Amino acid sequence: MPRRSFQRPLGERRYRKQFVVAVEGKLTEQQYFEQLRGFTPLIHIVCVPGNEKSAPAYVLKRLKNYLRDNPLRETDEAWLVVDRDEWPPSELDKLHTWTRRDPRFALAVSNPAFELWLLLHFQNAGPASTHQTVRQLLSKHLPGYEKSLSKHRISQAQIQSALQRARAVDQPPCTTWPTNAGITTVYRLVERVLADTSHSRSQ
Repeated sequence: MPRRSFQRPLGERRYRKQFVVAVEGKLTEQQYFEQLRGFTPLIHIVCVPGNEKSAPAYVLKRLKNYLRDNPLRETDEAWLVVDRDEWPPSELDKLHTWTRRDPRFALAVSNPAFELWLLLHFQNAGPASTHQTVRQLLSKHLPGYEKSLSKHRISQAQIQSALQRARAVDQPPCTTWPTNAGITTVYRLVERVLADTSHSRSQ
């Protein structure tokens, strides 16, 4: 009797889990998570990109609109990824409050900006991080960086380094969002993605 094949045909692979990520920016965040997809073949990442309206409230609105038309499954997660920037604390508090409605919702904030998370792939940033200092340091590692990763690739080793550096400075771990400069909680999202990828491969 011929041996049956249990390999799922291409195009029919079912993803174990989906991460819906609503971001503030138009390019950088989306390009980063597109690269992350390459390391997570069994995890599906949907990025809801930003537009000219980048305030936290608009990021939340875009995510709500997406989820209205594309409901989460029980195992899926939806993340808001925003910058601390100069937004009033009340704006970020609203996002955190919304995420508490459902255990599948979560918030990741970079103080001062998403570029801090990128910088941690190469070096520590320091507690006095500002937009200017982060951009200057990042440009040393990503020459010609102008809010785009189209010419640069992030390696798995660099991602692991970023996770270690981010965890080390987020001590004790913030329970809402990072109020101090030099801290980003994007690492929590990336940890979740990579953890579920490892779990999927072991099944």
